[in-house]
Amino acid sequence: METNTITGYLLAVVVGITLGLIGSGGSILSVPILVYVMHVEPALATAYSLFAVGTSALFGGFQKAKQKLVDFKKVFLFGIPTILSVFITRKIIVPSIPDVIFSSSAFTLHKSVLIMIVFAIVMIMASVRMIKPLKEKIINDDEKLNYKAIFLQGLIIGFVAGFVGAGGGFLIIPALLFFAKTPMKMAVGTSLFIIAAQSLIGFTGDISNGNSLDWNLILTFTLCSVIGIFIGNYLSKKFSGEKLKTGFGWFVLAMGIYIILKELLLK
Repeated sequence: METNTITGYLLAVVVGITLGLIGSGGSILSVPILVYVMHVEPALATAYSLFAVGTSALFGGFQKAKQKLVDFKKVFLFGIPTILSVFITRKIIVPSIPDVIFSSSAFTLHKSVLIMIVFAIVMIMASVRMIKPLKEKIINDDEKLNYKAIFLQGLIIGFVAGFVGAGGGFLIIPALLFFAKTPMKMAVGTSLFIIAAQSLIGFTGDISNGNSLDWNLILTFTLCSVIGIFIGNYLSKKFSGEKLKTGFGWFVLAMGIYIILKELLLK
């Protein structure tokens, strides 16, 4: 086994540890690891990431469900538009993007570069959410849910998750808090099931397109991430999740800026 592959699998454990420690953010690392360390083509890396993220989130979701911290009604409420959007994105939108999007004498924009630039922007958005903690909204029992806003937010989340191969927890949790009037602890558990559903359904879009997938890499990477989740859950009892989230947010911000510089200036 090549050194880069071993390093990638070790970093996959770190992805799981991060998810277990702070409940989000770890999936944002999977695509850069697959692309820059394991040298997987970006479009395929987003597919592999969806499977790893979805499976890892499912394990985390079941743990939260045992603690009665999952609102399954809201899983379906958000899940339906999100799953619809992510499947269409993986099945139709991503495959329809040409390999060369724009070309001139000075600059050529390839599909792989576009995916990584969009991913870097998503990383920067996620980092802001991590660095600046969310303030939980006080919920009144007589408040009505904004179903239109929930549906629209679900479509947007599904598109973002499908395009870049991330779980989208940094978008789902705020949406659950402010549109679906969900308490913070319940929002974290509920988001894990939404992430699992949208990621795994989105991955089926890649399978149905007949893409050639490296199942050995996918399953090993996913297993390493799941192992990391259990380690992270154990470590979460010993460390402050909020402090770790802030520090990780700054790291993700630096990584997002680095990817933009690498893709646009350093090639």
